[in-house]
Amino acid sequence: MTNIAVEHPAQASAQPPSFAELTAAFARIGVLSFGGPAAQIAMMHRICVDEKRWIDEDRYLHALNYCMLLPGPEAQQLATYIGWLLHGVRGGIVAGLLFVLPGLAVIIGLSTLYAFYQDADLVAGLFFGLKAAVLAVVIEAVIRIGKRALKTRFHRILAALAFLALFALSLPFPLVILLAAVAGLVRARIIPAEDVPAPTNLEARPPALRQLLTLLFWVAVWLAPLPLLWLLAADTALPDLYAFFSKMALVTFGGAYAVLAYVAQVAVEQYQWLKPGEMLDGLALAETTPGPLVLVLSYVGFLAGFRHGGGFDPLLAGLLGALLTAWATFIPSFIWIFAGAPYIERLRGNRLMNAALSAITAAVVGVILNLAIWFALHVVFTRVGAFELPLIAHSGLPLDLSLPVPDWTSLDLAAVAVAIVAAVMIFRFHQGVGRTLVVAALLGLALRTLS
Repeated sequence: MTNIAVEHPAQASAQPPSFAELTAAFARIGVLSFGGPAAQIAMMHRICVDEKRWIDEDRYLHALNYCMLLPGPEAQQLATYIGWLLHGVRGGIVAGLLFVLPGLAVIIGLSTLYAFYQDADLVAGLFFGLKAAVLAVVIEAVIRIGKRALKTRFHRILAALAFLALFALSLPFPLVILLAAVAGLVRARIIPAEDVPAPTNLEARPPALRQLLTLLFWVAVWLAPLPLLWLLAADTALPDLYAFFSKMALVTFGGAYAVLAYVAQVAVEQYQWLKPGEMLDGLALAETTPGPLVLVLSYVGFLAGFRHGGGFDPLLAGLLGALLTAWATFIPSFIWIFAGAPYIERLRGNRLMNAALSAITAAVVGVILNLAIWFALHVVFTRVGAFELPLIAHSGLPLDLSLPVPDWTSLDLAAVAVAIVAAVMIFRFHQGVGRTLVVAALLGLALRTLS
């Protein structure tokens, strides 16, 4: 892979970095990338555009727009894209890995402590506070993404329908995303829009055979663990774990918040890898670590391996589960960039594609709202039941109309208090996620100690 920065002098206003400089910069980004994708994208902009001037503003935003269209963690994909842009495939690999590895190491360490000591009073108190604070973080995510995505009445209706499809009908998340994309395409064909100017300075079309081989190579890398798991660990949860998260990697539009409700539904209800409250603990853990929030999936993988590892040592099985989940989740990001980046310029100006993807983004807002309500119910109530509409339940229709109903006698006032404190810190005083979670953890520990 050639150095793209050399081929496009207009995109680099300073001397392109050496490979060592690129490695050092992304190691720094990986260690300091707290605060979710918005903060991570801003940090990469500050370092790569403002401080180092390795790429210009237009190129950065073009890369970001492409990554926002893809399933998976957009910030890690952006890091991979920038690395590829500056030093080809090896730059993309190094930048993408360094963005993930520090947070992965931390989440594995915290998952280990959680698996062994979650019943201890100290750990239980800290996680109680973190879990309550996450509610405010998720609500803030709904508001932030909603402001960006719901710009028209059509998109607001899509968000509402997506919410109802998940909250009331329990439709699968991938189906909701597919229906939203179809709705966006149909609307774009029915309602004419202003002509989008054709992009200029397009790249030459890359050789199709080379890109096909690139795609096949990275798909083979991605799926390589699965045959080994079937042969060596068929009696454990690891094959199901890897297969499930490989599927998730293809439909995770909207990041961790959007997919977490679906992951919780399958991991808790179908596979019984963990309990509903533990899913909240996992998101709280991921909020305290650098790197993508979707690292919460490695926490799920650790607990699944730890508890359902067959003849493996529990700690080893947990480690394998966490690493396999990370592999299944993050390797597709390299596929999207290395196989798709040469065609990025030709994606601009495609009205139908933009319509479909903006519809998906709108639906994701409804998905995240569903997650926020799911979290809220399980944080502030210790018991949550379900109400099924009898006419639907016994009609034979392929619908499952059930609404969560909390037991009001199980209201946890301490959790409500911590959630309010976290919300005030975030919305009133604009405190960062890290500081908010530290305060909430200490407050939760104090309340649990006094109770």
